[in-house]
Amino acid sequence: MPRNLSAWIDLCIHLTVMLVLIGLLACYHKYLAAMAFVVWIMLAFFARDRSIDRARRFRHHFESILTGVTEMMKVAVKEIPIAIVILDIDGKIQWSNKRSTKIIGRKLSQDLFFNEVWSDFNIEKYFDIEGEFQTKQEDKTFRVFHAPITAKNNIKMLALYIRDVSDVEQLKHEYLMSRTVLIYVQIDNYDEVTSGLSEAELAALMLEINRILEAWRESLGGFLRRVSSDQYIVILERAMLDKAIEQKFDVLDKIRQLAGARKLPVTLSMGAAVAEKVPNEQSMAELDRNAQAGLDLALGRGGDQVTVSINGKNQFFGGKAKAVEKNSRVRARVIAHAMREIFEGADEIFIMGHHNEDFDCFGAAMGVALMARHLHKNFHIILSDMNSGIDKFVDVLRNAENYPDEIIKSNEVTLGNSVSPLLIVVDTHIPHLVAAPALLEKISRIIVIDHHRRSENVIKNTLFFYSETAASSASELVTELLMYFSDNLKFSKYDATGLYSGIVVDTKNFLVGAGARTFDAAAYLRRNGADPVLVSELFRTDYETTMALSKAEANAEYYEGGLLVSKITTVMPNVQIIAAQTADALLRIEGAQMTIVCFQLTQNVVGISARSSGDCNVQVIMEQFGGGGHQNVAGAQVKDGNLEDVKAKAIALGRKMIADVEKEKSALKNSEAKEIKK
Repeated sequence: MPRNLSAWIDLCIHLTVMLVLIGLLACYHKYLAAMAFVVWIMLAFFARDRSIDRARRFRHHFESILTGVTEMMKVAVKEIPIAIVILDIDGKIQWSNKRSTKIIGRKLSQDLFFNEVWSDFNIEKYFDIEGEFQTKQEDKTFRVFHAPITAKNNIKMLALYIRDVSDVEQLKHEYLMSRTVLIYVQIDNYDEVTSGLSEAELAALMLEINRILEAWRESLGGFLRRVSSDQYIVILERAMLDKAIEQKFDVLDKIRQLAGARKLPVTLSMGAAVAEKVPNEQSMAELDRNAQAGLDLALGRGGDQVTVSINGKNQFFGGKAKAVEKNSRVRARVIAHAMREIFEGADEIFIMGHHNEDFDCFGAAMGVALMARHLHKNFHIILSDMNSGIDKFVDVLRNAENYPDEIIKSNEVTLGNSVSPLLIVVDTHIPHLVAAPALLEKISRIIVIDHHRRSENVIKNTLFFYSETAASSASELVTELLMYFSDNLKFSKYDATGLYSGIVVDTKNFLVGAGARTFDAAAYLRRNGADPVLVSELFRTDYETTMALSKAEANAEYYEGGLLVSKITTVMPNVQIIAAQTADALLRIEGAQMTIVCFQLTQNVVGISARSSGDCNVQVIMEQFGGGGHQNVAGAQVKDGNLEDVKAKAIALGRKMIADVEKEKSALKNSEAKEIKK
């Protein structure tokens, strides 16, 4: 029987002392000591009984308290507004509290597999780990804390503590959907479509544009204000932006049906930015900068599209219309004069293009080198470690008078004692695609000249970024700059031929993307010594290349809607050129809308060349692989990619785009038919 040990020991000490005193008393008076001993015995029995009674009452009191606590714990565990579920190692439910049925919305019986309740639950992912996760099940959102526990006999289990946070998540969602969205809207070809219109025609055109934009704004419930002749500001809530995204910004298609002077379609570009941060962490000025940057990116990609910036990531919509060639060369003249001033302040000029240079890239670099040579500046044309496409031309230049030592490899670049170096990047604006990426960090003064549609990943902090997406090639842009750079430039035959070959290659011998300014540039180069015969010699291919080209064309596969896809599995010196020529050749087949050629560039790099007849935007597809280009001509390189996997993904994206284009054409025809009936 339990006993209050502390009290009993104290009593024993007292009784022992009393017994000793009785013994001493016996030495003097035996009868008195005997009486005292009898009293001591009675006292000892009384103390023992009292101790036992106290122990009994103490145990009863303790058991009453413990029983009460246990009952309270049982009630708390059952009634606590959190679902508690205990699972074994197989994911079977071993126990759950009363509230779990109400919170989860289903009765949890013993030995029921929990993944039958939540199909996406994986016991192996959480067993033996303490942590927290959030999951959405049907129309509810749950926050789950999981922790390992050990039951009797050292059996390991997993405890789930589940809270229903649907109300909180709904509140968060409503907050996000109410955030401000700022959109800058610009008619990106305003000067071209309004040129030659009378005042009445201009007013009628702008009235129709305003009517379409106002109807779009009204359908979304936002605010729209025209701030200049060709610009608007739109303010929406995030929920309305999602609606516009769901509609794929169909306002672009409606505006494109309008035509201005020379029957040019009117196109819009938009830059939209969402206020994602809480108000005290994001100013309206920051929102303004993000929206303006989005508009600049949309315009840099050729216009007729929308850039939406959400959580620091850009989404693109539209981009169906071809970039419109501008008749004015005012910008080229301004850029040429600015470049001359910058060149004069540099003591050494480095020129490079993209990795694995082609004739356009190399020709543009030669044109910039001509500017540097004219100002008697030290310059270097930097080539990557892979440039088999232009090796024949490089060999010719090695024996030319003006190019003894100026052409160097990327691993030979040294800044030396240069105090004010200048870097010119041509035919690309993507940092990791340049011939010598390390130079972008070493040289702070950079100029970019490119004709490709602008991507998200661009070279930062440039002195200026000269981009004309309507231009046929980078060589055309550089040729126009040369027209205004100086009145007494001295071309060599190779300078003019290099630029001319770049234009010929990118226009497919003046068949694709060649506008009036393209022919003006070609005529200017011919007057300055460009040799078409030498260009023809440079473009001649050997027997092996010709056979590889024929084999790639013969292996092409046709998919419904006009998609032709081929592949080149062998790594060979001119494989990139062969792939590009194959894509061009396949596009000449009757009914072809899009051609894609996948090829093994190196052992661990897969390349893609894509072409379009005009309706499909292959640039958007190539961006999915980290590449880019134009609407009708684009490409990409996939590191550590598998050729068959890349090909399968390209086919899926290509077929989806063709299907979307056909669907939009059908919808447009139905709309036109309804208008005619009205």
